[in-house]
Amino acid sequence: MNAPGLKNSTVFRRIGHVLVLFALLTAIGAHWLVLQSVAWTTMLADNLRTTSLPAAVERTFDGKHPRALCKQIAKGKQTEKKTEFRVEPNKFEFSYSPAAFVFVAPTDFWEVSPFDAPASLLPRAPPVPPPKELLG
Repeated sequence: MNAPGLKNSTVFRRIGHVLVLFALLTAIGAHWLVLQSVAWTTMLADNLRTTSLPAAVERTFDGKHPRALCKQIAKGKQTEKKTEFRVEPNKFEFSYSPAAFVFVAPTDFWEVSPFDAPASLLPRAPPVPPPKELLG
């Protein structure tokens, strides 16, 4: 039987994994692939209502009969590519600022003495004979 806290942490971990996966797919542009797949599926379904399967597949993927969703996806991809941030490595400028490293003694410290109590003060005596694990 699982504890209630364990179940909640598992749920939150899975939600976190799903969110990270969603962010990764969005960052690499997979959302456009999903939208394009939806557009092609609806186009194929609509074309199958009026023609045979080979003709519907050809009409869907020939590029001569784009639907409004396909046009919006293409437009969205183009605007996304235009707003990409480009970094030019030769434009970086680093200024030199000298740094001084100074050793500072601590203000508070405690002196620790070594443990030199007699064996009679130890909480228990060592095992006799010694354990076999230690001998070998």
